[in-house]
Amino acid sequence: MLNKLVNEYRVFNTYPKGMRILLITNLIYSLVLPIIEMFIGAYIMRNSHEAKLVVIFQLALYSGIPLTFAINGFLLRKIKIAWLYSFGMLLSGVSMSAMMMLHELDATGIGVAGLIMGLSYGFFWANRDFLALETTDDNNRNYYYGLESFFYTLTGVIVPYVVGVFIGATDEHHWFGGNTNMAYRIVTASVFLLTIISSIVVHRGNFVNPKQERFLYFRFHVLWRKMLGLASLKGLAQGYIVTAPAMLIMKLVGNEDVLGTVQAIGAIFSAIVLYLIGRMAKPKHRIYIFSFGLLLFATGSFINAGLYSSLGVILFMLCLVMARPLLDVAYFPIQLKVIDTVAAIEKRNQFTYILNHELGLYVGRLIGCGLFILMATYIGEDFALKYALVIIGLLQLLSIFVAQNIIKSKY
Repeated sequence: MLNKLVNEYRVFNTYPKGMRILLITNLIYSLVLPIIEMFIGAYIMRNSHEAKLVVIFQLALYSGIPLTFAINGFLLRKIKIAWLYSFGMLLSGVSMSAMMMLHELDATGIGVAGLIMGLSYGFFWANRDFLALETTDDNNRNYYYGLESFFYTLTGVIVPYVVGVFIGATDEHHWFGGNTNMAYRIVTASVFLLTIISSIVVHRGNFVNPKQERFLYFRFHVLWRKMLGLASLKGLAQGYIVTAPAMLIMKLVGNEDVLGTVQAIGAIFSAIVLYLIGRMAKPKHRIYIFSFGLLLFATGSFINAGLYSSLGVILFMLCLVMARPLLDVAYFPIQLKVIDTVAAIEKRNQFTYILNHELGLYVGRLIGCGLFILMATYIGEDFALKYALVIIGLLQLLSIFVAQNIIKSKY
């Protein structure tokens, strides 16, 4: 076993330094993401008991991302990309702190906290996507995203379990006088510490800013328009992927401990599978990996709607934990390959496509989150939690045909 780990470490060291520094940075920050994605929703549900407010937070977050992508493009003319990347990671702790300082959770306060988190995500993802594009090529991107997804899935085992047990034990054993919100504040302090460490690591890489060229365009090659369609379909489900587990667990089970435990159990198996996919899968296998992930998500949504119980939530989360990294490990290499291709055809800055892609995602996110809010407001939260996921799961299956068309395109 030790020899295999040593061999994998040697394989890791054969890749370019910039790629390795980026992976290590993302490994550390991957300890933060499950806290943001899983437990902010749980915190809102615990203190407001309104699933709609969770989606409002998510919609505000997503509204901040494309705005920040554009601002980031202008700032890159004056500020080093590593500093903007660091700033994005640190802002996530600021957003969580803003949430904890609210005396009463209402749509306005939650919207502001969500917008700050959107700024954080915007700086983080805009610079991360560009650095991933610059430090990898089509031959090593399966390895890069396989290893990165392995990190995210592994931390998705450890972090939710530890945080969930800690918050649950605070409630059960009356730590801090039984003040569960104090446990959330300690978790927030941990987030700050981790973001500081990851910010220090990223500065070890000698990363170069994008060329100072125009990056705002409104007319694109037909291949890129297909990619925007795929991005919009991906965006449909993103709000649910992040918020649905917390909303369903807190509504049907009612404990952060269960939320963390279920997430951890489901992620153990997928972590191993994903690393193997990243090591062995070829570009030709991406469509099969992508399709399987979409079918898993749709299956989980039908199970949740059919059972709508604690068992249904657990089965849905198991499907989701496996589906999400499968989709990412296939989708991102497709996206970057299209960016490489279209940027060469149109002779434009690659950041142009990173920014425009985010707008495509936002269209899908707006429709997806808007669907839930409308259903919850005019029909009922239970109906929305049951059937919005089913609708999104079915619509997402269209992505298979769009992705296949993109892969087969010859330009």
